[in-house]
Amino acid sequence: MARKPSFRKLGQKIKQHKRQFVRDLKADTVVKRLELVILRIYPRRIVHSKKYNGPLAAACGRDESGLVGLVLWGEQIDRIRIGDIVRIQSGWCTLRDGELVVSTGLSGRITVIDR
Repeated sequence: MARKPSFRKLGQKIKQHKRQFVRDLKADTVVKRLELVILRIYPRRIVHSKKYNGPLAAACGRDESGLVGLVLWGEQIDRIRIGDIVRIQSGWCTLRDGELVVSTGLSGRITVIDR
């Protein structure tokens, strides 16, 4: 069955990238499309910095190939729950204390695929 194209506001088409896996992530690179099961969400904390003021929570997720850390910003903390399957698009991958961490950054987005 043919899949309908996704549309963003004002009819702009979103390009569907090939799914990435945790094993393919590299530090300081863009995360085009990553699907994870959320395993744990740590307590929220308030952050005050030059670039962001507001709530932040660390989380971890996994796919078939491995585990990765995840940063949840603002309203994402309330929307995402343990056990959710999420898709991260146009995010960012960094290295923190020797471990890979994925974030939506300023321009990315996180979507709940399944609960």
